[in-house]
Amino acid sequence: MNESFSKLKFAYAFALFILLGVVGAVLSLIVEDYIILVSVLGILYIILLIILLNVFHKYIKPVQVASKTMGELLKGNYRARVHHPFNGSIGDLSRKINELARNLSELSINEQMQADQLKTVIDNTESGLVLIDEKGYIHLVNRKFLSMFGGRQRDYVGYLYYDVMHQTEIHRTVQETFLYEENVKKSITLEKDRRQIYIEVVGAPIFTDRKLLKGAVLAFYDITDFKNVEVMRKDFVANVSHELKTPITSITGFAETLLDEGLSNPDINRQFTEIIYNESKRLKVLINDLLTLSKLEKEGFALSYSDTYLLQIVNEVLPAFKQKIAEKDIVVETYIEDSIHLKADREKLKQILINLLANAINYTPEQGKIKIQAIENETDVHVMISDTGIGIPPDVTHRIFERFFRVDKARSRDTGGTGLGLAIVKHITELHGGKVFVESKLNKGSTFTVMLPKNLDK
Repeated sequence: MNESFSKLKFAYAFALFILLGVVGAVLSLIVEDYIILVSVLGILYIILLIILLNVFHKYIKPVQVASKTMGELLKGNYRARVHHPFNGSIGDLSRKINELARNLSELSINEQMQADQLKTVIDNTESGLVLIDEKGYIHLVNRKFLSMFGGRQRDYVGYLYYDVMHQTEIHRTVQETFLYEENVKKSITLEKDRRQIYIEVVGAPIFTDRKLLKGAVLAFYDITDFKNVEVMRKDFVANVSHELKTPITSITGFAETLLDEGLSNPDINRQFTEIIYNESKRLKVLINDLLTLSKLEKEGFALSYSDTYLLQIVNEVLPAFKQKIAEKDIVVETYIEDSIHLKADREKLKQILINLLANAINYTPEQGKIKIQAIENETDVHVMISDTGIGIPPDVTHRIFERFFRVDKARSRDTGGTGLGLAIVKHITELHGGKVFVESKLNKGSTFTVMLPKNLDK
C-alpha cells in the first residue's frame, strides 16, 4: 500500500510540472516579459503546491497511518492504534481500525488466559500426559510426566517418541493406539530411588472433525499405592491363614491323639491338655488383635478423649507384667514426672504401652534392663521405651510396623506374639495425630518413641 501512495505522490508532482510547463508555454506566447512570466509561474507553483499538500494531509497521510496500523495488527501487535483525529470517511476508517484492534486485543488476552488455565490444569493433573502427532513427534509433556520419568520439556518436545521414551511398553501402546484407533492400556515398572514404581499407561487416539487420525494422547497413572495395597492384602490373607492354621492344627492334632489313646495316661493327658489350652489362648489373642486392627482401620472410628496423666497409666499397666519381669530378672526403670498429661483415649493409650512393654520384655534377655521415659514440650509428649534386647537389623527396621512382620519368628511365636502388636501401636498413635518410630542397634537394644500431641487441636 505504501508503494501505491509513493506512485500517487509522484503522479501529482509530475502532473504539477506538466501543468506548469503548459501554462509557461502558453504565457510565453502571450507575454514577452520574462520577469512577469516567471512571477506568474512561481505563484502558480506555490498555489498548486499548497493544493497538493492539502490533498496529502487530508487523504494520503490518513491512509498511510491506517495502513501502518493494519501492518502492526497483522504482525500481532494488538496495542497499535490510529491516534490522528481524522474526519469524514477517513475518520470512520480510523475508528473501525481501532475497534478492530481492541477486539483483537481482547481475543488475544482471552486466548492467553485460556491457554494459561489449560496449562495449569495439565501441569497440575495427577496423571502424566504426553501429546503425540500422527507422525510420532511429541508436542506436549506435563509436569507429572517429568516427575515420573525425569528430564525437562526440551528433552521431549519436538522429538520422536521412540527416540526419547525407551520403555518397550510405551512404544507398544503408541503403535497399537495408531493401529487399532482405540484406547490401549499397558503397565510398566520403573526403578526409582531403589524402589519399584508401578505405572499404568493409557493411549487414546485423537481424531479430526472428519474422523481422520490426528495423533494420540498418553496418560500415565502412578498405581504404586494400589499395587502395594493389593500385595499387602494378599500377604495379610496369607498370614492370617497361616497364623490361624498353626494353633488350629496343633489343637486338632493333640485332641486326636488324646481320643486315640483313650485318655489312659494322666501325665500325657495333662501335658496335651495344657498344649491345647495354650494354643487356644494364642488363637484367642490373635483373633482379638485382628478384631482390634479391624476396628482401628474402620472408617469413622472415634477415640474417646479425656485428660490423661501418663504416670498413672504406666502404673496401671506394669502389674500385668510383674510375673514375666520377675522370671527374667529384668530391671524396669521409670522416669516420668507426675505432672505430664495429655488429651488422649485412656484405654487406647494403655494398649500402646502394653504392646510396647510386651515387645521389650519378650526380646530382652535375662537380667536385662527396660527404661520407660517421658518428656514434654509446649505441644507434644514423647514416650520412650528402651530395652537392652537383641535389637533390630537395619535392613528390616522400616518393616517392623507391618502386620505379621517378625524380626525373630521363632522367638515371637514362643513368647505368644501375634506379629500384630506394633501395627496396633502405629494405628492408635496415628489416630491420635502422633508418630511412632524406632532406633535400634543389633545386639544392644531398641528404643521406641511415641510422639503424641498434648491437645486435640494440635
